[in-house]
Amino acid sequence: MNVFKRIYFWMDERLEMNDYMKKDILDKPIPKGLNLSYCFGGITFFLFVMLAITGYFMTLYYVPSPEQAYDSVSYMTFEVPFGYLVRGVHYWSANLMMVTLFIHMLRVFLYGAYKRPREINWMTGVFLLCLVLAFGFTGYLLPWDQKAYWATKVGTSLVGTFPVVGEFVLKLTRGGQNLGALTLTRFYALHVLFLPITTLIFLIGHFVMIRRQGISTPL
Repeated sequence: MNVFKRIYFWMDERLEMNDYMKKDILDKPIPKGLNLSYCFGGITFFLFVMLAITGYFMTLYYVPSPEQAYDSVSYMTFEVPFGYLVRGVHYWSANLMMVTLFIHMLRVFLYGAYKRPREINWMTGVFLLCLVLAFGFTGYLLPWDQKAYWATKVGTSLVGTFPVVGEFVLKLTRGGQNLGALTLTRFYALHVLFLPITTLIFLIGHFVMIRRQGISTPL
């Protein structure tokens, strides 16, 4: 018996991990009537993992400053070995994730899986959708090219039209009246720190409720 098995059995005697795995994870019954449309939730999660992995490698070279952001992205794409592949996987995973997430939520809605007792899980999914949209919005600015700059300028200007709090939210988002270094830094911090942590927390809750309540069958 190797050392890893000994450690596992030692922990299993105290935490009963083997029984938990069999009872609550591996032996969970799958209801009848499932089809391929049920796969899109798992595909969306897989794409999120791909985005996290490729995003980590991209942070090793990206510089969040107006003077160096575009050059760092260009260097990453054309000079770093396999950099074009990592960025390409990140780009296409982000686009595909929007498609699979939309199909997943459409399936949940059409099958009535949002109804009692799964209302909380539905609200968690809607919040996760908002987080994914925020990922797309904040990530779009990071290359700091003309397309990203003007798209973000228009997007943040829409925030400024909110009644009462519009001006405050606009300055908070941009870090001032106009787009600049503070805007890029804030979007970068949101994209690589706040949004991933928040998404992970809600994903854990989402999965726990799915395991607890089971998969809903079509009405």
